Amino acid sequence: MSSYLLAGLGNPGPKYELTRHNIGFLVIDRFVDRLGIALTQQKFHGRYASGICRGEKVHLLQPQTFMNLSGKSVAAARSFFDIEMPNVIVVHDELDLPFGVVRIKIGGGHGGHNGLRDIIAQTGQNDFIRVRMGIGRPEKGSVTDWVLSPFPAADTDELLIELDTACDALEAILADGASAAQNQFNGR
Repeated sequence: MSSYLLAGLGNPGPKYELTRHNIGFLVIDRFVDRLGIALTQQKFHGRYASGICRGEKVHLLQPQTFMNLSGKSVAAARSFFDIEMPNVIVVHDELDLPFGVVRIKIGGGHGGHNGLRDIIAQTGQNDFIRVRMGIGRPEKGSVTDWVLSPFPAADTDELLIELDTACDALEAILADGASAAQNQFNGR
């Protein structure tokens, strides 16, 4: 049985709970519900839980370091559980994808995302899997204000569909591997 680290990126605290930047946290919350476990443990500068999914040992993590310092938490959990970087899956918001779109990416750069930048800096590696959650770009105004603003109530149904799609993608990665999951989800 392999071990995987699934890290959803976001910012801690009620102020950020339902913001676009916290979509990674929202996916992990939804996924632990699917697995029937809870993020009750505090360690690795974050909240985490462990369980089994699709025959694989999974450690689910929500770094509590704020987005730009996510690497500290991911690196600590990865080291503790002795997980190879290709078995690290990071779920994050993606400005360059329209809202509602989920894409899987294997390796690569940070694309300007500070959470990914810090993970790469802290681990010295970029060969982890990303589940990119589309949040779109603002038509006007600052990107910072956009990512730190909550999803509008009118988008709730589409958000729930996107969260479920991301959870399905995580299960597909665990069951069939990232490449097969890319073929399944990236063409939607």
